[in-house]
Amino acid sequence: MKSTSLTSLLVILLITASHARILPIGASERIKTIREGIAIANTGDTLLIHAGVYKEGNIIIDKPLTLLGKSMPVIDGEDKYENISIRAHNVTISGLLIRNTGVSSMHDLAGVGAEDADKVTIIDCKFENTYFAIHISNGRDARIERNKMIAKARTEHQTGNGIHLWKCTRAVIRENEVLKHRDGIYFEFVTHSLIESNICKENRRYGLHFMFSHHDTYKRNTFSANGAGVAVMYTNNVEMYDNRFENNWGGAAYGLLLKDISDSYIEGNIFSRNTVGIMMEGTSRGNFEKNTFTANGWAVKLQANCENNSFTGNNFSGNSFDIVTNGTLVLNAFQRNYWDKYQGYDLNRDGTGDVPFRPVSMYAMVIDKIPESVLLWRSFLVFLLDKTERVVPAVIPENLKDDYPRMNPYDYNRKG
Repeated sequence: MKSTSLTSLLVILLITASHARILPIGASERIKTIREGIAIANTGDTLLIHAGVYKEGNIIIDKPLTLLGKSMPVIDGEDKYENISIRAHNVTISGLLIRNTGVSSMHDLAGVGAEDADKVTIIDCKFENTYFAIHISNGRDARIERNKMIAKARTEHQTGNGIHLWKCTRAVIRENEVLKHRDGIYFEFVTHSLIESNICKENRRYGLHFMFSHHDTYKRNTFSANGAGVAVMYTNNVEMYDNRFENNWGGAAYGLLLKDISDSYIEGNIFSRNTVGIMMEGTSRGNFEKNTFTANGWAVKLQANCENNSFTGNNFSGNSFDIVTNGTLVLNAFQRNYWDKYQGYDLNRDGTGDVPFRPVSMYAMVIDKIPESVLLWRSFLVFLLDKTERVVPAVIPENLKDDYPRMNPYDYNRKG
């Protein structure tokens, strides 16, 4: 942590809790170990931990305290222990390098683990070679900000998640960088929470994984080069704004998987260079607006069990296939999107095409059912079949069309 940040935090602590003490911890101090500092500290005290390597096994915080690192002291789990376990409300951890947790098939060992603890704050820390970096169970009002986490495991079975929350509410996850874990961020039974401005890259499974987590918002995050992108499952009332989903490639990879979700907003996102931009299964009443789909294999895979979703004002350009579905009756609406494959005309020059656009090609539906048919890509036979299908539709769903396609792409002028 920078010295100015350290000074500012100390001043705030002194102003807000003038009765609390600051206890220096270090080899040259009266208190040598973090364990000793916790034992003698009173509620609300701050342990000011000086530079050094602290190998103290599992450090348990059982009272409201602040652990504040000076010059990034190292908390080393020696590949055996959970480094820090929080068992109290109102605990803050800042400015520490936490590394080398133990690995267990029975317990979710973490760099910082919290259980039944409210108002846990973890800011400006680094996590290296941890199983789980941060694991919080049954807590309210957690703040996890400006941390960097990188694991070393080569497979997803050798590591846990970067930030793992279970049965939590009103959490704020902001400006973290999470690399090479199983899932970058994992939410299960987490409600009314915010995930903002994080970077999740090169994680073995998902950059972000939601399960049964309602009324959450994630915005301005980047999910890049993960095993399968982002999965939002069995969830309702989720808002997804201004995120980037990019470079998620593989036989079962996608930028965003929406499975059994409802009443959600997906707006202003960029889906670029993914095998599938959005994969939708059992999705209903979703609003997709002002998103950009570019250079994906499939921009959107829309399963037949999706209904009452609306795609309005999106840009589709440079995708191998824009839309594909596995049904003949599509109960979703596409209106006023830009499609670079549209070959219609605009006689009155109002910016809207005069004839509808059908974004599903016959070949897209064939290749979805018979992947080996990709060998015919760009062949004259495929060209002929697609042209024939557009003139006399027989396979493509009749009602999957954009009646008012835009002639030119939207310029959203995103900010932030």
